[in-house]
Amino acid sequence: MAPDVSTTPRRGTTGLRQFLDLEQQRNWIEGRIDLCDADERSESLELRFKYVTRFQKLLRRPQAQDVLEILRLYGQNCIPIPRKSERHYWSVSCLPSTSDKPLVRVNASWMELFTIYADGEGIRARFLVHLSDFTTDHSPAQSHVDEPFLQHCVTAPEDVSYFFPRGADMFGINVRSSASIRRFLAARRILGAIRTFNLTHMNRGRNAYQASHCYSLADCMLAG
Repeated sequence: MAPDVSTTPRRGTTGLRQFLDLEQQRNWIEGRIDLCDADERSESLELRFKYVTRFQKLLRRPQAQDVLEILRLYGQNCIPIPRKSERHYWSVSCLPSTSDKPLVRVNASWMELFTIYADGEGIRARFLVHLSDFTTDHSPAQSHVDEPFLQHCVTAPEDVSYFFPRGADMFGINVRSSASIRRFLAARRILGAIRTFNLTHMNRGRNAYQASHCYSLADCMLAG
């Protein structure tokens, strides 16, 4: 049975700690429990209509089907209580007007979590995670990245690369092709690392990117 999620925020706490205690969060990260989410979503009609045109433009892109399917996987597996936390603690933007020209981006607090880009007719994804979850000794040492593990989690070794963003214990992973992204998201250790990073930032407080939330994309993420 899925554990109950508190509907009344706990006083003196921030982020998702208002709704999920540390044991629930830890068990969810490790895949031991499914969290009971809200039945209904809080919605802003103004925002829903604001990004409809961008969403329709995305649907005309050759990558649209892959983008929506990958987003659905990410939303269902990588974001805790996504309906209850929608917009206030995470958001998804559609064709955001940033210099790197992404198709979609998921944010929490002040942090990018996940981005999908066009890669020719296909797609590539960028994941931000904790470096210490991807080193051979679980240290934040850049020289200790577990490259064989990363290559094992995609369909072809050349589909994965990585970089080191600014900040302590930060790690960026690029994955090319829909097939490799799916395989990457299916790896248990990968999923735990993504969940850990996402909770780190969702626990820091309200999402700074609420005004960029695209409800049409979120509909796809939360379907099913």
